[in-house]
Amino acid sequence: MGSAPQPGSGVRASSTVDGDRAAGNRPASDRPVRPFLKWAGGKRQLLPVLREFYPPEFGAYHEPFLGSGAVFFDLASASRLDRGKVHLTDVNADLIGCWRRLRDKPEAVIRRLQALATGYERDPGEHYYRVRNDLFNPARGRIMNGNGPRAESYSAALAAMFIYLNRTGYNGLFRLNSSGWFNVPRGNYKNPRICDRVNLRRVSAMLSGLAATIEHAQFDTVLQTAHAGDFIYFDPPYAPLSATAQFTSYTADGFSAEDQRRLQQVVIELATRGCGVLLSNSTAPAIAALYDGNRDAERAGLRAYTVPARRAINSDASRRGHVDEYIVTNVAPQTT
Repeated sequence: MGSAPQPGSGVRASSTVDGDRAAGNRPASDRPVRPFLKWAGGKRQLLPVLREFYPPEFGAYHEPFLGSGAVFFDLASASRLDRGKVHLTDVNADLIGCWRRLRDKPEAVIRRLQALATGYERDPGEHYYRVRNDLFNPARGRIMNGNGPRAESYSAALAAMFIYLNRTGYNGLFRLNSSGWFNVPRGNYKNPRICDRVNLRRVSAMLSGLAATIEHAQFDTVLQTAHAGDFIYFDPPYAPLSATAQFTSYTADGFSAEDQRRLQQVVIELATRGCGVLLSNSTAPAIAALYDGNRDAERAGLRAYTVPARRAINSDASRRGHVDEYIVTNVAPQTT
C-alpha cells in the first residue's frame, strides 16, 4: 500500500478487496480460512490497512474482542501464529460457546447446521422465527447463569443455531432485548450461504492445530497473560459518533464511555510492558481525547492514524458508506 501512513493523515483503504471475490475460482483447499460468522464492525474490509501494523515478529497473539476473528484468521492463514500461543477471548458468552463447539465438535455442528439450512430453503420467514423463538432462545435460557449463558454448556445444536441466525439475521447483528432474549429480525437475503462445510472444518482444524485458548472473559484479563514481545489486537464496540448513534447490542450491558477509558489504560499498560498493540475505534471526540495527542498515550509510544472504512450497519442505507476510523498502535507501519 504505497508509502507509509503518517499519524493523523488519511490512510486510504481503497485497495480493499472482498475476500470472496479475491478467491475467484481457486479450489477451496487453496483459499484462506475465512471467518465463519458475520459480525457488526468486522474488519475484513480493513485488513489491507491493518496488515501494515502487524509486527514483523511477535510471541503470543491475543485478541480480547474476538467477534468474527477477522484479524486472527488473517494472521493464521499467513502462518504468522505458528510460533507462539494464541489467546482468543470475548465477553459474549454465546459467541465463545459457539467457537468452542465448532473447534471441538465440528461434525456435530455441521450436521445440525445443514439441517437448519435445508429448513430455511423451504420457508425462510417461518423457519427463521421458529428457530429463533421456539428453539434457540429456550435452549439458551436453560443454560443461563446471571446475565448470560454458560459458554462451557453450549451444545453443538446451540452453536449450529447461533451460526444459522447469524448468517440469516439482519446484518449479522447480535442483539438482546431487556429480558436478555435474542431478538434480531430476519435479514432480506436471497441465497445466504448458511453451511460452508469446507470452511467450517478448516476453521476447526486451525483452532485445534494452534491449540488456541478460547475463553469467556473481560478484555482486561489480557493483562494476566500478555508478556513483552506479544501482539494484541483490540477491536472494541465503537464509541458513537453522535448522541443518537449509540450501538449497545454487543452484550446486554453495552460498552460505556468508562469502558473506553478503562480500555485505554489497558492499552497503555501493555505498550509500556513492551507488547505490540493495535486498536481500531471510531473517531468520536471521546476516543480522540484518549489517543490522538493524549500525553499518556504518546509517552507509551502510541500513535493514532486516521483511516477510511465502510459503514455497513446503519438502518438507513443513505447513511452507509465511508467514515473515518482510528488505528492506534505502537507498531511502526511496514512499508512495501
